[in-house]
Amino acid sequence: MLVLLLLFVGYALFEHGGTTTSLPEGAALLIRPQGAIPEQLERSGTFDLLMEAQNGMPNTALHEYIDAIDVAASDRRISGLVLETGDIAGASLGRLAELRAAIERFRAAGKPVYAWGERFTQGQYFLASAADRVHVSPDGAVLLTGLARYQNYFKSALDKIGVKMHVFRVGAYKSFGEPFTRDDMSEEDRQSTLDLLTGLWGQMRQAVQTSRKLAPEALADYVQRYPEHLARTRGDAAQAALDAGLVDELLTRDQWQAQMRARFGAETDEPDAFRFVTPTNYLAHARKANASAPVIAVLTVQGTIIDGESQAGTTGGDTLAAQIRKARNDARVRALVLRIDSPGGSAFASELIRRDLQLTRNAGKPVIASMSGTAASGGYWVASGADEIWALPGTLTGSIGIFALLPELVDTAGHLGIRTDGVGTSPLAGLPDPLRPLPPEAAQSAQLMLEHGYRRFLEVVSEARKMPVQEVDQVGQGRVWTGETAHKLGLVDQLGTLPQAISAAAARAGIAGEPQVRWEAPPPSLGEMLLSLLGNFSLTQTAAPARPSLAAGLLQQWRSELTSLNHLNDPQNLYAHCFCEPASSR
Repeated sequence: MLVLLLLFVGYALFEHGGTTTSLPEGAALLIRPQGAIPEQLERSGTFDLLMEAQNGMPNTALHEYIDAIDVAASDRRISGLVLETGDIAGASLGRLAELRAAIERFRAAGKPVYAWGERFTQGQYFLASAADRVHVSPDGAVLLTGLARYQNYFKSALDKIGVKMHVFRVGAYKSFGEPFTRDDMSEEDRQSTLDLLTGLWGQMRQAVQTSRKLAPEALADYVQRYPEHLARTRGDAAQAALDAGLVDELLTRDQWQAQMRARFGAETDEPDAFRFVTPTNYLAHARKANASAPVIAVLTVQGTIIDGESQAGTTGGDTLAAQIRKARNDARVRALVLRIDSPGGSAFASELIRRDLQLTRNAGKPVIASMSGTAASGGYWVASGADEIWALPGTLTGSIGIFALLPELVDTAGHLGIRTDGVGTSPLAGLPDPLRPLPPEAAQSAQLMLEHGYRRFLEVVSEARKMPVQEVDQVGQGRVWTGETAHKLGLVDQLGTLPQAISAAAARAGIAGEPQVRWEAPPPSLGEMLLSLLGNFSLTQTAAPARPSLAAGLLQQWRSELTSLNHLNDPQNLYAHCFCEPASSR
């Protein structure tokens, strides 16, 4: 107990003592995003916490980057923004668009933004192109390939091992179960996906062309005729990007550092580095908490929605519902913003969350839904519980549909010499049992329950959007829409960023001054607090997650597609889920 007490006292002194040092005048705000840039930080377990404590991996959530950029835009002590994108991997287009919008606001305030990368993947360049000047290493490249959604289909493989997947669905475009029942993409999925990707790619091209002041077809020409661009530079990819106007200058790492030192000054204790402050340290100095200000609580729906408590990479219906109730009963909380980046999941858990949002509105507290990269299927079901729905133009949303997935392993067991026999008092007794053939009565029951679930989904959206059920059905059927199209169809109220959604919540709550924005999270366990404490002592800005190899990325993709079934735990096996995120930032 004495050791624990000393640790907590030392942590408190460290935290409070660290915020008294003044910021260096004229410093740059350094934005160096890591990995997928999560909406809210989460820890997977004790092992991850121990690794974080040892390696000091930097942890910054998307909203912290945005807050730091917006505050720094009007802070005279911050003279510019430096963006390094090399450690971004797997970030959705929506998250990149939110961060990009914050950078554009910073530029609009009259402060310069400089970006550099050893090389740029498509997602990295989409973000970097918002800068005033973009630099790449002479041995680097700008790899723009367009958008795609390719996935693996497992029917033939499952047939070989004797696995039969019973998929029940409502909605012509509800394609979640197709990888397990087909060897190729259905025509409905092919056409709707192509329409979706064309819309998203058009938005990305327009954003880059506007920032870089490129001719309307310049970017399309670079992507479609990339070999010709390379041929003109004899294979020099960096020079090809420079000639196409995608970057302003080719700089090695030391040349980049030298330019930044010339603009922002050198660190006194590290003469090879330029003077900068990180978002976390900057907010510790700049953010002034007002204990008496009204609070807007921000809650996150991130990853698959599951029944029960949240797990790593998921949002548990019980966990989030409890957070909503806590915010509803907090007298200081005047409004609630639900930040959604989820393809959906359990229909039961989605309705549980939506119901608590409705009760919060009934209690007189406004609820605003802010969609990030994806808010589809169950993610849209949850959003329908809000007073207003905000989306980004590139948000993937809709997918109003429902399905059920039941595996049958009778042939697999038969190959191993395993037989199942017994008696029951009815055709449905002892089900579900993957080692028994699915009786016709069970299949009929599943389809009837599924159709009821879809009608329920339509009614929820109809009531929330004040649209006739038939009209919702026309834009439903499992079809995925961009936020821009969903706005035109009446599924979304406003197109805008997270800060705009928070401002809308403040306006609905009648808050005159500056509210306190509080991001809610489940309370950590004692072990998590201790391990997080140790991690804070060793936190550095140099460590970063290892960049995965191509083989590792492929294996992770297969693993993700197959193990995603582990998260499907709805008590009635009814799911509102969407596989719809394109490969935009690989």
